[in-house]
Amino acid sequence: MKNLFRICLFSIISIGFLSCEKKDTDFKKFLGDKEITYPGVVIKPHSKAGNLRTALVWNPSPDPSINRYVIYWNNKTDSLVVNSTNHNTADSITAIIPNLNEYIYSFTIFSYDAKGNRSIPLDINNVKVYGPVYKSGLTNRVYNAANPSTVSANGNVRLNFLQVDTLSINVSTIIKYTNRAGIETEKMLQPDSNGITLTDYRSGAPVTFSSGYVPVRGAIDTFYVDQPSVFPEITGITQCAKSLFRENKLPGDAGTYESGTSVSKLWDGSVGPQGYPNIFHSDGDHHLPHTITFDMGAVYKKLTSVEETGRNCCNNPDDFEIWGIADITNAATNLSPNDGGWPAEMQAKGWTLLKEVKRTDDGQAALKINFDAGLPPVRYIRIRVKHVTTGDSYYSNMSEMTFWNDVLN
Repeated sequence: MKNLFRICLFSIISIGFLSCEKKDTDFKKFLGDKEITYPGVVIKPHSKAGNLRTALVWNPSPDPSINRYVIYWNNKTDSLVVNSTNHNTADSITAIIPNLNEYIYSFTIFSYDAKGNRSIPLDINNVKVYGPVYKSGLTNRVYNAANPSTVSANGNVRLNFLQVDTLSINVSTIIKYTNRAGIETEKMLQPDSNGITLTDYRSGAPVTFSSGYVPVRGAIDTFYVDQPSVFPEITGITQCAKSLFRENKLPGDAGTYESGTSVSKLWDGSVGPQGYPNIFHSDGDHHLPHTITFDMGAVYKKLTSVEETGRNCCNNPDDFEIWGIADITNAATNLSPNDGGWPAEMQAKGWTLLKEVKRTDDGQAALKINFDAGLPPVRYIRIRVKHVTTGDSYYSNMSEMTFWNDVLN
């Protein structure tokens, strides 16, 4: 029995040994008598969002045998080859995958060497691609409706916006406008700013703006709102500073009835027709037409309008001329304002007829008159009263004169 046991045990071990030897031989035949070589895999793969595309980024494998990477997606029906000779793991490789749908993708990256050996697969999952659906939900930044814009005395325009929506990632807002040279211009409003200053804006020109967003930080594309928003109309029309106005009597000008009815009453800030003595009242010694002259204290490049208010009763001008000039040096006239040659002499001295005003009412109420385009810069004003409502030949009265200038031109 003992001998029989030893024989059986030996037979079992022999059969097992022979069986293992046969399997090893079969495995080698399966591999073609070659060893399997796996090139190194990429390091730290990740994605960056884009507009119907994405960027896959990784650090290269240090394996020097690798000469290319192959990316597969859509169940390996689509692929992209990225050639590479860089094996520095401190660098990065970027592959742009174009022509995608707005969808969530999975990508597989293989490393290959020159012999065609392939690494084990490395997957990048949950790669979200953005497109028209995302874009349709974007809106432009909101301007400050309570104070859309401010215009400074030097002609700079400040566009005022509200803070950006914290639920979205605004990266910029493109401002488009026309500058004073008539050229369409773009400026960029940054997301951390609530305003932007335009130093060359042309008064009255349209301003539009379109905001750009990224769906996530690090995205490779910026999505801009398709339809630009229109900024409220901006004009630089401001009232000329009456605090700078000064009397500037020239030869031939009419005097005043008394010191309390001087020309300076025309810019004392009174509102509505005033009564005596809070008015300008001529002296009665100068036959109509007669003139008065004053200095506005600054050169205004583009006067846009004037408002004239008469006295609360009588002798209000219903036909008068407004002349202007920037520099009064040698601008005094020799002829009397009621001389027929006076207008020609005024022009010869450099004065410009800004407007002739004819009123059909009693001349009391404030009347605003727009100047024509193309006027030269003006600092000094000369009023030539040709006729008054009462038909008087010597006296003229007025309560107030207000001028407006466009600082953006």
